[in-house]
Amino acid sequence: MKYKLLIDSLSLVSSFTGIGRYTYEIADKIEDDSEFELDYFYGYYSKKIMRPKESKDIKNIKSLIIKNQVIKKIVRNILFLSSRFFASNYDLYWQPNFIPNDVIKAKKIITTVHDFSFLLHKDYHPKERIEYFEKYFFKNIVKSDVIITVSEFSKKEILEKLDFQDKDIYVIYNGIDHNLFKIYTDLNTKVNLPEKFILSVGSIEPRKNLLGLLKAYNLLSSEIKREYKLVLAGFKGWENKKIVDLINKDKENIFYLGFISDEELAKVYNLSSCFLFPSFYEGFGLPVLEAMACGTPVICSNTSSLPEVGGDAVIYCDAYDVNDIKEKIEMLLSDELLQKVMIEKGLNRAKLFSWEKSADEHIKIFKELLEK
Repeated sequence: MKYKLLIDSLSLVSSFTGIGRYTYEIADKIEDDSEFELDYFYGYYSKKIMRPKESKDIKNIKSLIIKNQVIKKIVRNILFLSSRFFASNYDLYWQPNFIPNDVIKAKKIITTVHDFSFLLHKDYHPKERIEYFEKYFFKNIVKSDVIITVSEFSKKEILEKLDFQDKDIYVIYNGIDHNLFKIYTDLNTKVNLPEKFILSVGSIEPRKNLLGLLKAYNLLSSEIKREYKLVLAGFKGWENKKIVDLINKDKENIFYLGFISDEELAKVYNLSSCFLFPSFYEGFGLPVLEAMACGTPVICSNTSSLPEVGGDAVIYCDAYDVNDIKEKIEMLLSDELLQKVMIEKGLNRAKLFSWEKSADEHIKIFKELLEK
């Protein structure tokens, strides 16, 4: 007899960001386990996982809804109602995105909590998102039998903020797709890129500290900026007017690519001279791993979970000090031996993380809970 497992998959109904990638990679590998019968919840119930290329064909339904807060609330209520009237009984419900749906019926519930930025750094999120978390997170998270999180840093925050015992919180690191994020010999890409460049990847939003990155880049000498342009990739996000204005003021040196596919992104990592990730706060920080796996030396901030992910394979900077960010860029770009050392360390570090390993650990916890 198979275990009936429901996976909340709403994060797949758009071009993938971090949580969507996490959900897809783990769910895709659970499908290979013969002990589970899987259903997916997209606001409706389905036996089929939505793959990355299929999600693009939906024309970013989620992003269209998000632009209108009234429509967003109506849609959310419809989704909750649909789950109430059409739900089956499940052995296990896995919510990979913070807040379990309180009308889904399951014998056991596992929830992944990626970080606590919604509580500790409210200025990093739109007001509507904070209101939603305040209304539902603390009320619903207590229904979970087990919490999964993505770093020891996040586990520490969960223990401080929630009434869960240490034994009921499991740390499982995210992974990367080594068939995709790797060193390429064929670097032909559709993306228009400068000859040499510094790369940063992430949504344009306050948490990513792109304002500090742009200020640090602006402090570089004119000689360095002539040789190394700055390339930004990621969604436009929110609260981004100042950042967009700075980009537009220096289009000679700053290239904004917007969102690009993972296939293109992997080659852009390969082509970049260094990867810069000065984020203020991360529950994990997937782009750091992706860059290392592509043979790109990494500079990232020394905050939150990032030292846990990067180990000794990255150069750390103070996210709150633009002069320190600038100095670390200069140090790396001026030292070819250091670049080679960091590339080698990064490649070895990235090998420690894979979605297969991560999925195996999820499956182990799922089965242990079901067998209790």
